[in-house]
Amino acid sequence: MQFNIINTDNNTRACLMETSRGLVHTPVFMPVGTLGTVKAMSPDELKEMGAEIILCNTYHLYLRPGHETVSYLGGIHKFMNWDQTILSDSGGFQVFSLSALRKINENGVHFKSHLDGSMHFIGPKEAMNIQSLLGSDIAMMFDDCISYPTSHEDALKSLERTTKWAEQCKELQNEGQALFGINQGSVYEDLRRRSAEELLEIGFDGYAVGGLSVGEPKEELHRMIYLTAPLLPVAKPRYLMGIGDLKDVLVGVEAGFDMFDCVMPTRNARNGTLFTSKGRVSIKREEFKSDREPLDPECDCYTCRNYSRGYLRHIFLSKEILSMRLNTVHNLFFYFNFFRNMRKSITEGKFLEFKNKWEKIFQ
Repeated sequence: MQFNIINTDNNTRACLMETSRGLVHTPVFMPVGTLGTVKAMSPDELKEMGAEIILCNTYHLYLRPGHETVSYLGGIHKFMNWDQTILSDSGGFQVFSLSALRKINENGVHFKSHLDGSMHFIGPKEAMNIQSLLGSDIAMMFDDCISYPTSHEDALKSLERTTKWAEQCKELQNEGQALFGINQGSVYEDLRRRSAEELLEIGFDGYAVGGLSVGEPKEELHRMIYLTAPLLPVAKPRYLMGIGDLKDVLVGVEAGFDMFDCVMPTRNARNGTLFTSKGRVSIKREEFKSDREPLDPECDCYTCRNYSRGYLRHIFLSKEILSMRLNTVHNLFFYFNFFRNMRKSITEGKFLEFKNKWEKIFQ
């Protein structure tokens, strides 16, 4: 994997990441393809919008249909008909967030499947094997994602475990697959610094920050964002995991992060919350019942070019499948356009102007 910085504007960066499957312009938003599909979207539609990389979930694909099945069917790219870059997460966050029963030891995590209650085990070796069989272009190390709030003592234990697992994942790195390390340490500055130092000593193709947006106050989230970005190598991609709220994205880009992922645009679309040039819109509201205007007159997506707010409200309240499709098309189009314009603002030296504008819109 090649990574080149094209332009900078203070700490913000417009970069070019190149994998064997193509170019990825950063800052980049990675839509989440949890089960090998970005919900309600076809790969061709994503490409038309400008998607260059998507994220797939190791935990979910391991449980169903199984990583060996995906491998037998040609690997994750052929399986889901996506010929561009794919990043697979390690499964650590899903084990943390979804498992009703989990027991962590020094070798990994025993957990109960959220699907059928069956017991499973994933550690560094298993996570790397699963991702190898999936065949993603970028793999994530298996980490211990700790909850918030947590004591310094527990966060330290989690950090030590994460570093140990990082070493094991590095030793097991699959040929032809980039591997990213994950910074942990909760909201403790000394632990975040220590985690970064230990990851850099091991050496990875890219560096991520995990364990954020797990319930901590926004001011703590932003403090950790500004703290951690400078701790990571300038010459490597920096990935802020699970962050998709656009105000938080602006903070992340300002700090120097390059990669972002979140289910927010797709999940909110299915729930009737849409992102527009004037801010968030809840399409279910009564005021839109007889509204002939497009959702966002400044948007050129398929939904806004062809349908009124009144129609979008009607099919949402009627629980029509088309509602999820049209809303998702719009939200993802908006996100890709937002990131495209943000990259342009960096190359033109106008990022702060861009940030101030959108912070007011989404306040």
